[in-house]
Parts: sequence; C-alpha cells; structure tokens
Amino acid sequence: MNRWNVVLAGGIGSRFWPLSTPARPKQLLPLVTEAPMLQDTLDRLRPSAPPERTLILTNAELRAAILALEPTLPAENVIAEPRPAGTCAALAWAAALIAERDGPDAVMVCTHADWSIGDVPTFRATLDRAAATAAFTHALVTVGIVPSRPDTGFGYIQPGEAVPDLDAALGTVQRVARFVEKPDQTRATQMVEAGYLWNSGIFAWRVGDLLDELAALTPEVHPALVAAGGDLERFFAQVQSIAIDVGVLERSRRVLVLPGAFGWDDVGTWAALHRVRAHDVHANAMSGPAFALGAAGNVVHAEGVQVVLYGVNDLVVVARDGLVMVTTREHATNLKTLLDALPAEVRER
Repeated sequence: MNRWNVVLAGGIGSRFWPLSTPARPKQLLPLVTEAPMLQDTLDRLRPSAPPERTLILTNAELRAAILALEPTLPAENVIAEPRPAGTCAALAWAAALIAERDGPDAVMVCTHADWSIGDVPTFRATLDRAAATAAFTHALVTVGIVPSRPDTGFGYIQPGEAVPDLDAALGTVQRVARFVEKPDQTRATQMVEAGYLWNSGIFAWRVGDLLDELAALTPEVHPALVAAGGDLERFFAQVQSIAIDVGVLERSRRVLVLPGAFGWDDVGTWAALHRVRAHDVHANAMSGPAFALGAAGNVVHAEGVQVVLYGVNDLVVVARDGLVMVTTREHATNLKTLLDALPAEVRER
C-alpha cells in the first residue's frame, strides 16, 4: 500500500483574532505547543509517509510561508487553492493528483492542520488502521472520535452494524448509519449517551474509490474535475463549493467508521486552549509573560507584554503589538459579533 498524507491547511482562523491574521493564520501559530500547529501536524504524520507523498492544501497567500516552515516538502506538493471552494473540491483535486502520480490504488489519509492530539502513538496507530481498512475493503473510511463530553460545536456520526470478516488487527469497524449536523445541548447529550461519535474530519480511502464516488454522486465537483484537464485554475474557476461530508459521505453507501480515542481536540477558539494547554495549580492556561493571583480558569496569550491577573476567573486575555483583547471563555466562542462591530483600523491592525 502506497500511503499519502493530505493536510488541509486553509483559512485564517478569524476566531483567534487578534493573533491570527491573513499573513499569520492559526495554522502557523504556536497555539498548543512552542511549534506552529502545522509543524506539529507534520511531525505527527512524518513516520507514515515521506515528504514526497505528503500534500498540503492551503491558500495561495500562505504557500511561501509553508514551504519555509517545512523545506523538505517538494514545492509541487503545497497546493495553493485560487479561492476557497470547500473540502470536497480540495480533496477531489488531491485524489486526482495522487492517482496521476501513483495510480488509483494509492491510499490517502486526510487530516487538518489545526488539531491538538494528546496521545500521538495511538493517533498514528488509528490512522494506520483506517488506511489498512480502506485498502482492504475499498470503502471510504472515517475516524469517529469517542466523545469526552456533549459538545454542540461538532457534527456527530451514528455507528451502524459491524462489518464482518475483517482482519482481527483492524479492530472494530462499523458502517455509518447517518451523519448528524451540530446539535443543541439536549440532543448532544442524548447522542453521547447513545454511543454516537464526533465527526472528526479524518478520512482514509483509495484515491480511485473516492474518484468513483465523486463521478457517481457529486455533480457539484466531478464535471469541473473532468473539464479542468489537470489545470488547477480552471478547476477552481468552475467547481461548486461543498463540503466532502455533504457532497460524498452523506450520499455514499460505502462509508465505514472506526472509533478513535487519542485526546483529539479541534482547536477552534481561544476557549479551546483551556482544554489543550498545560494548567497552573489554579487551572489557568497561560503562555508568555503572565502572572496570576487569586485568579482561576483563565486563558492568557501574551507576546512581548506582561499580563497580570488579579481576582478574576474564566477570562481570555490576548496581548500583542500594543493591542489587548479581554473577553470571557464563553464569549470567546463567538468572536464574529465583536469583529463585525470593530472599527476597521482596529480589526485590521
């Protein structure tokens, strides 16, 4: 099995304002460890495929920065999307490119650049199982995360019947009964109790199998892929934007899920850092020059400026380049309201 790793690294992470900017987006920031999140991602994946079988899909503006971050990557393996067109377009282009270079039997394993992973060895072993399952069954395989809590910020997967006659080394593999969009709190609690899994966005498939399903199921993408004739600009000019979950997985009868339990977290907001960063004795998650007294449950990110907290709880404080943002962990999950209200000279600083 020739395995390829495909990393989705687009977007600017506006929910990490004021640290994240178009020129310095979330995936290039050291939010969880001392290294940029994309670097952490590539380090986790490195043992499973060499640089020449690693693709990164990103914004055109970030291509140079990514190549500087990871100089071992061949330049042609950092794919600069001319415009945002959804995960289905991005992964369809990656599959077509891999099929051209390595044939339809090559297996691509898809991850995102902005995750925190607590148990890296188990993460790697789970992705290995997903890749082997895809190669053996010719199915589209996703990894569903075993939930640690009811969370309204994730989609969910309902596992169905187990797949018989699989090699024992592959462990539990089930058919996907259905995908569920982000629920309210009551429904999320019910689904966790019923054994649903979080929809992580980890996928594994033979590229030929994905291309077959695109041809059969996804008119938003497949005609543009055929018409492009290998021309990236032409493809993105014609393709319709749609998520891979909606465009393929929810329409396909060839989708399998295996459970993953390796401390996965989608680091989507400042508040999420409280789950993935180390804490002091009062559960403060602080990075940079910061001091706290009589304060608990806070998230602090300070660059080049001293932050002092006294007698406050559950805040998010971000300080850099003469700009300080203070909010609560609750409100940090919805920075769009703030960004829409800010004067342009502050928002774009």
